[in-house]
Amino acid sequence: MNRFKKTAVIIFAITILCVSISSAVYAGNVSTAIESTWKDAAAQIKEVTDKVIFPAVDLILAILFFVKLATSYFEYKKHGQFEFAGPAILFFGLIFSLTAPLYVWQILGM
Repeated sequence: MNRFKKTAVIIFAITILCVSISSAVYAGNVSTAIESTWKDAAAQIKEVTDKVIFPAVDLILAILFFVKLATSYFEYKKHGQFEFAGPAILFFGLIFSLTAPLYVWQILGM
């Protein structure tokens, strides 16, 4: 019987401990906390994207455009035929990424 009493006391203590901890853990208004955190994070995301990501993409596309334009020119000199597809795609991608900060935030609703 001694063993049974020890087990009962341990189970009772664990139950009391769980009840006391669970009553102290009340989350409150979680949606308000998430919305305020998202508003702060959205402003930071927008700033980093406008000042770091878009200029990096623009730089990469500009370099690729001029390299492709030069290789297309050298192929024209060699074969007498100019390929417009590669430089045109890179040019329009560059224009798209240069103007993206003007309208992308309205599309995303930020």
